[in-house]
Amino acid sequence: MPSICSIAKRGAIIGLSAALVAPTIPAAAWAQPVGLPSMGAASAAELSPMLERSLGEAIMSQGRRDPTYVDDPELSQYLTTMGRKLAAFAPGAVPEVEMFGVRDPEINAFAMPGGFIGVNTGLIVSSGSESELAAVLAHEIGHVVQRHIARGMTQQSQNSMVMLASLAGALLAALAGGGGNLAMGVAAFGQAAAINRQLGFSRDAEREADRAGFQMLTKAGYDAEGMSQMFSRLMNASRLNEGAGGGSWASTHPLSIERMSDVQNRVRSLPASRHVDSDDFWYVRAKMRVVQGRDAVSLRSAGQQLQDEAQALSGVRQSAAYYGLALQAFQRNNLAEADRYWNLATAGGRNSAQLAKLSVDIALARKEYPRALELAQAATKRWPEQRALGIAYAQALQSNGRHADAQDYLRAKIKQWGSDEPSLYQMLAQSEERNGKPVQARRDLARYYVMTGAFAAAESQLQQARGLSTDFYEQSQIDVQIKEVKDKLAEERQLLERFKSG
Repeated sequence: MPSICSIAKRGAIIGLSAALVAPTIPAAAWAQPVGLPSMGAASAAELSPMLERSLGEAIMSQGRRDPTYVDDPELSQYLTTMGRKLAAFAPGAVPEVEMFGVRDPEINAFAMPGGFIGVNTGLIVSSGSESELAAVLAHEIGHVVQRHIARGMTQQSQNSMVMLASLAGALLAALAGGGGNLAMGVAAFGQAAAINRQLGFSRDAEREADRAGFQMLTKAGYDAEGMSQMFSRLMNASRLNEGAGGGSWASTHPLSIERMSDVQNRVRSLPASRHVDSDDFWYVRAKMRVVQGRDAVSLRSAGQQLQDEAQALSGVRQSAAYYGLALQAFQRNNLAEADRYWNLATAGGRNSAQLAKLSVDIALARKEYPRALELAQAATKRWPEQRALGIAYAQALQSNGRHADAQDYLRAKIKQWGSDEPSLYQMLAQSEERNGKPVQARRDLARYYVMTGAFAAAESQLQQARGLSTDFYEQSQIDVQIKEVKDKLAEERQLLERFKSG
């Protein structure tokens, strides 16, 4: 059955929350008042918020190199913007959340320690509206707000010790290999996933996440019906996949009628409202339909679905379908077909940040560098907050040989977006290398590696920088950076050893 909070499977990034789809809730439970049920204090002494965040960061450090991780600025900005909008209305303190995409066709999302939330491409593609997608993210944030992961880890001690030891052992193995080879880590992740299925949340915890999520969903301005519609979608998919070997989809009880009734009762208690889906939702959804294709069969299926939507729909949804077809053609390096579909997507003057980004990519692929720069410059003026367009503009500057301008632009964007876009440091290093600044290039590349958790690679870059420098003051600065990186690597190893030893 569709599992919204289950562990990521088949070597994917590990999620440590349990399924949204929980066992049947007794009728007396869903008839309770609207207020959140109390489950007692989390075991903060055993797993403090700071320690939980550190563990999540350690998992993400290796997870970013997992083949299923979707490294896409448009997707990450869209998901994280939505997640933070929802989290702003969380009951109690606003949690720190970071969303990321996982290339997997199953309808799934999962929360990890520290507020990291993975969202499968299958969930995005299957969502019939932006409110349905927001409902799932709100439920996951509900688990984060109530610290259900910390509770599950500390209250089920025996299973948790085995789980954490397996996970920490895999991460330590990856660290020992310098973070570049996850072969050992993937096997351990699969083992941890099998064990972690025992760590399911209680019915009270699932109901608590439902109610906290519902509160965030409605206060953030999304359609409350989105949660009810998503529950219905999950139940139908569960029936279709029952007994079909759907892994976690069919391994637990279907989503209960009682939980759905609880949500429907809440929807009826609110005045009627309608959320208008953003254009970004439809373009990102079309893009993920293409991104999740792993083989010729799935890519053909995605293309046919996009063709069907382009013929049957109108307005922004038709434009998004043509955008998906253009993107698919671009990935096949069929630039003429990509152009044709791009023109269909922009018919009638329709445009979007995603379409603008694709036009820059097509121009770069054709080596039409002045044209790419012109398009990117216009797009960044129209959509100045879109990080993917900012990256495309920097790439266009670099392609035109304007590395000094690229450096200035990238340094300005690092101040604005640096914490969310580590790749900006990587691009800055490329321009610095081309502009005859090898020491600074390696120092900035080291910053990229630090931000993505590849501490061994960061130390290697810094050691190279020190060897190239002839300035005593600069060498002293680099020595400080090397010590900081070594300390961070030691702290991560110490943290993982702690969890491995239980």
